Amino acid sequence: MALRLRTPMPELKGATEWVNGEVNNEELKGKPVLVHFWSISCGLCKENMPEVLKIRDENRDKGLRVIGIHMPRSEKDTQIGPVKETIEKYEMTHPQAIDNQHRIVDAFENQFVPAFYLFDEEGQLRHRSAGEKALKMMEKPLKRVLGINE
Repeated sequence: MALRLRTPMPELKGATEWVNGEVNNEELKGKPVLVHFWSISCGLCKENMPEVLKIRDENRDKGLRVIGIHMPRSEKDTQIGPVKETIEKYEMTHPQAIDNQHRIVDAFENQFVPAFYLFDEEGQLRHRSAGEKALKMMEKPLKRVLGINE
């Protein structure tokens, strides 16, 4: 089961803790949003991080908001200290939800890391992708949502 395209963004509720400020759906209205699921125990997530930050920084002036969701994959992943250290180490200065109870994960029906959910300014899901080619697969939909002509 995965969130269907054109469905509204689920509520970002139930995080164990927020780092870099909590966000809710109300304040994201009218903005394109990229929700990024990652895990401290995921090597590919860490490899992808510079690219995620590049997308965040290059599209900030186009209104794109990036939200990170830390999705623990094991008991060890639920230790908040190492997650916060990783957030700092990789300069993830955008809002990060530490979702130890999988409340946001379940709301998004997400099963994978890294995973990306792209919502347009109306809050509708326009693209989702996960795994190794996830960022590549998101390039065109991201440009469409942001109104960038190739």
